[in-house]
Amino acid sequence: MSTNNLLSSQFLQNISTGPGVYQMLGKKEILYVGKAVNLRKRISSYRRCLDVAHSKTAVMLTKVERIDTIRTTTEKEALILEASLIKKHRPRYNVILRDDKNYPLIKVTVQEKWPRIVITRRRIRDGSRYFGPYSSTSSMRETLRLLQSIFPLRRCPKVKPRSRPCLNFQLGHCLAPCCREVNAEAYREMVLGVVMVLEGRNRELSRQLKKKMTTAARELRFEDAAAIRDQIRGLELTLERQVIVAGHGRDQDVFGLVRQHASVGIAILFVRSGIVSGAQTFFLAHPLGTERDILTEAIMQYYSTDRQPPPEILLPLQPLNESLLLEHLSELREGSVKVQVPKKGGYMQIMNMARQNATEIFSQQEKKKKAWNALASGLQQSLKLRCEPFLIECIDISNISGTDGVGSVVSYKNGQKNPKGYRHYRVRSNQPDDYAMMREVLDRRVKRGMEHDDLPDMFLLDGGKGHLNMGIDVLQRNKLDGRIELVAIAKEKREEGEKVYRPQRKNPLSLPRHSPVLLFLMQVRDEAHRFGITRHRSLRNRHILKSELDSLQGVGPARKKLLLKTLGSINKIKKASPGQLSGVPGIGPQLARSIYNQLHNI
Repeated sequence: MSTNNLLSSQFLQNISTGPGVYQMLGKKEILYVGKAVNLRKRISSYRRCLDVAHSKTAVMLTKVERIDTIRTTTEKEALILEASLIKKHRPRYNVILRDDKNYPLIKVTVQEKWPRIVITRRRIRDGSRYFGPYSSTSSMRETLRLLQSIFPLRRCPKVKPRSRPCLNFQLGHCLAPCCREVNAEAYREMVLGVVMVLEGRNRELSRQLKKKMTTAARELRFEDAAAIRDQIRGLELTLERQVIVAGHGRDQDVFGLVRQHASVGIAILFVRSGIVSGAQTFFLAHPLGTERDILTEAIMQYYSTDRQPPPEILLPLQPLNESLLLEHLSELREGSVKVQVPKKGGYMQIMNMARQNATEIFSQQEKKKKAWNALASGLQQSLKLRCEPFLIECIDISNISGTDGVGSVVSYKNGQKNPKGYRHYRVRSNQPDDYAMMREVLDRRVKRGMEHDDLPDMFLLDGGKGHLNMGIDVLQRNKLDGRIELVAIAKEKREEGEKVYRPQRKNPLSLPRHSPVLLFLMQVRDEAHRFGITRHRSLRNRHILKSELDSLQGVGPARKKLLLKTLGSINKIKKASPGQLSGVPGIGPQLARSIYNQLHNI
């Protein structure tokens, strides 16, 4: 159906005039998700875009096959539903924050009798204190090591009474509350010190510790004074690294947004206790809508129950539906959230910093583009390809003697990992034949690609000449030879290095050891191996840990637990008579006889 017919008056008359969400669908995917106070009015507004031939909206509309609407009771429900659908379907023309991982937090379990410090990626309402997020995991772990050296809190998950302290206590890494080597008051002082450091109150804590050190020295408690002195030295190291950008000591997220032509860069600075603790950036190639639309959609996507907003958010411009947005953010945080758009004053320094970070994204993207263009040209020339391969997939097989075989497929688009194209294949064949396994996985991937029209420009196979010939055969049988490039890379003896094989060549290609082309192929191959071996280990461990009781008919998890609890072990269950089995609670005579027969293959 043409877009003109979709947006005809007859079609629009059937659309509600109330609030809701609309989805524009192509042949095989959802292209765009939007919300509206008045669905009919919003969808009819797209008719004006049909006359603008080269606009992004007009290009999208040419691909639309169907428009679906979901009516909501309120505008706020539409706002939340829109964000949920975008996160679920990731439509091509919506604002998609590609790096949607949750950065780690430092958690201090202050609600426990003997608190400890742990790393987490989820913020939950459990009474603990959370600090972060930390965009650099290495810097966060460095902070954690420093805290544990200055304030040796317990590291065990639970405090169990022990007759003697563990090695951590002997090394000075723990105060051993499990053996009552420390009283609760002294331990709480340590916890307070940790919280003060994470809150950015190092200078205040340093002054307090200096007073304690002076008092201890005056009272001739020189060992205590020396321990406090070491704490002060550790604090001074952190003070040298901290960059204070505001004197208020509050928690804020600061957004910077810059548009260059059709692209948009977004940077988010994390300010915690007046100190910049990290940053996150996003590059949006061709987002639809105004800058206010894009910013509002980005905020809705970025925050969630797992990534709650701070009390204050600084923005470069006023968002759409500000009152609804604030209400939604306050519900996520379970507390008030304030949004500000500074134009002058003390906040402008940090706002300018966020804008500079957003601007820097474009130069980074340009560098990546130039680097990939050079590498793509090198791949074409070195491997004698018909054209530059912009989409590359690598296939690797992981197994042990043919068991628990796993085929892994990793995807690289324009030289970058393309996680959407990652796939695991459970190999159906149990024969220890690497060629047969590779053939099966490649054949299944090719057939799926032909069905969904998402085949790559080049397949990279982890193997040698035999694997390459097998790949040629698969492509020929599917009538794809000449359309998809094939390359095989094999590890050889150390002195010979990696061998790269191509069709219609008897000998491997001779690529220098430090050639960017060879290093890239090795990187892709190693990523496929990593991705595959992780899944293979999971299947292997599941197979190893599988109990004989798991295959018994009529015995579920509860009965299995009762059998083991009553009789003690699998061997004793196998030796038990039907009468003994029927004595287990929940196991009647008929089921007992069935279990006995199954265990003894009767």
